Amino acid sequence: MDFNGEYNAVCAAFEQAIGCGRSFDLVARAFRIGNRALKLYFVNGLIATDSAVKILGDLLTADANEYRTVRDAQALAERFVPYVETRTTADMQTAVAAVLSGQAVLVAEGVQGAVLADVRKYASRTPDEPENNRVLLGPHEGFNEVLLQNTALLRRRLRDPALTITLLQIGTRSKLDVAVCSVDGKADPKMLETVLSKLQNIRVETLAMAQESLLECLVPGRHFNPFPRVRYTERPDSAAASVAEGSILVITDNSPAVMVIPAGFFDFLQDTNDFYFPPMLGSFLRMVRLFVFSSTMFLTPVWYLLVRNPQYIPPWLDFIRIDKPIAVPVLVQLVAIELVIDALKLASINTPNSLSNSFSVIGALVLGQFAVEARWLTAEVVFYMAFVAVANFTQPSFEMGHAYKMARLFVLALTALFNLWGFIAGYAVVFAVLVTTKNVVGQSYLYPLIPLNLPKLGRLLIRRPIHRDNVG
Repeated sequence: MDFNGEYNAVCAAFEQAIGCGRSFDLVARAFRIGNRALKLYFVNGLIATDSAVKILGDLLTADANEYRTVRDAQALAERFVPYVETRTTADMQTAVAAVLSGQAVLVAEGVQGAVLADVRKYASRTPDEPENNRVLLGPHEGFNEVLLQNTALLRRRLRDPALTITLLQIGTRSKLDVAVCSVDGKADPKMLETVLSKLQNIRVETLAMAQESLLECLVPGRHFNPFPRVRYTERPDSAAASVAEGSILVITDNSPAVMVIPAGFFDFLQDTNDFYFPPMLGSFLRMVRLFVFSSTMFLTPVWYLLVRNPQYIPPWLDFIRIDKPIAVPVLVQLVAIELVIDALKLASINTPNSLSNSFSVIGALVLGQFAVEARWLTAEVVFYMAFVAVANFTQPSFEMGHAYKMARLFVLALTALFNLWGFIAGYAVVFAVLVTTKNVVGQSYLYPLIPLNLPKLGRLLIRRPIHRDNVG
């Protein structure tokens, strides 16, 4: 369809095409000159407000008698839109692409065609990229605490009229703005309905902690389960890729962290860096991450079980024995270092930036070296826990790293109490928790392993070429 038709029908068709009315950031500003109507369409957050105001001011002060003589968009642009970067079109799809890219589109009653004014003003990144989800290659740009700028960053990367952004206000006192983003035809309608229903049914006064307060309302009654139910990203490219694949994004005002729903266990093994390298290298990095991070769950409990039961150690593993035992029990050493590592992390967070890196390194070296020399700790315990501490950072989710820590301590405690049977029971309980855990929309946490979906599981474990799943 083109713009050469009856005004109201043209406006209705254009608003349907761009998704106006479904997404809060798509604006249709109606006004009149004399007895003729006009509408200006734009994406809030992608335009330079002063330029749009200038165009509106010039139109509203135009001579009504002269305006009545205008019959085509070119004449309208030349005489009433004194802006440098303007063009006209009669093709509606061209105008749809223009408004979604940040341009303003003017449609006038009795005028054939539409005027396109390039009034774009993209949100620019801060000098520092996000602390989380850093990449070696790719854009160094991140979300910030302003919801409208975050939706604009998403629109800039996904200029699709099917991208729908629904705005909600949650909290009787805080009235926190929350935007739910999805792509029609990609996102599961039932899943989207579930997310919207849960958000609309939240009855609280305030959500002071933004996304964390919101998450606790979305998943009530599971506060003793440490495994994260949503993924967070501060990267617009990662968020755009997720929503284009069918995920749902929840953007909260005052927070740069965007929720990605649904999120299963295997989703946390992916990283943005995987997609900025060729498929073979990206798959290799993913396999390394899977192996190294998974080993943090088993390394210290298995080693503790073998040290406690030397008869279980085969000859080829004799090197793992403790050569010089000390008075402090091995379990106490393992738990103490777990606590010390968290203490160093907290101290590093609260240390000024100029000193934090040196403080972490010096603190770890000094404490580790002197603890071994003072015979408080064995060198073997320090080595294994140092590996676990470093391996935790091979995946980007801080929450998943702490979930592994809780599970590891739980297995160690049962092993100390009941030996081999406690070791087996500990991992059985952890696996049972993973199997029974549901994410925000009620999907299995271990999907696509349980229930089994081999093609999707393969895509999560192996980095596929982008064009395989991205044919337009």
